[in-house]
Amino acid sequence: MVLARSTVSLIAGLTFASAFASPAPAGTNFDGNWSVLIVTQSGPCDRAYRYGLSIRNGAVFYEGSLAVNLRGRVSNNGQVSVRVSAGSQGASGSGRLSRDSGSGKWRGTGSMGSCAGSWTAERR
Repeated sequence: MVLARSTVSLIAGLTFASAFASPAPAGTNFDGNWSVLIVTQSGPCDRAYRYGLSIRNGAVFYEGSLAVNLRGRVSNNGQVSVRVSAGSQGASGSGRLSRDSGSGKWRGTGSMGSCAGSWTAERR
């Protein structure tokens, strides 16, 4: 089912950006709009997606039209990890942001099975 594959890929895409480590203070160096490219390296998910996210006061927000649960924060040193879910599908990931870019790994599970891959981000 394409929707299930797309949802897992979306969840994976949102996986990049938030840390449960120490919260960043208001007005962090990472605040702003980010473009995230998600690439699937294993599993039945679609090959690649690009999503827009924003970071405000260290918290990560997805402001798109799909209904997903996104929790997380960016730590003071740019370390990121996140948990995203939509129904029974979920994904998690980790990595690091610098001033204008970032990268990391993600892993997700949906109705079609498990997927994994990498993400890159750039500030917009």
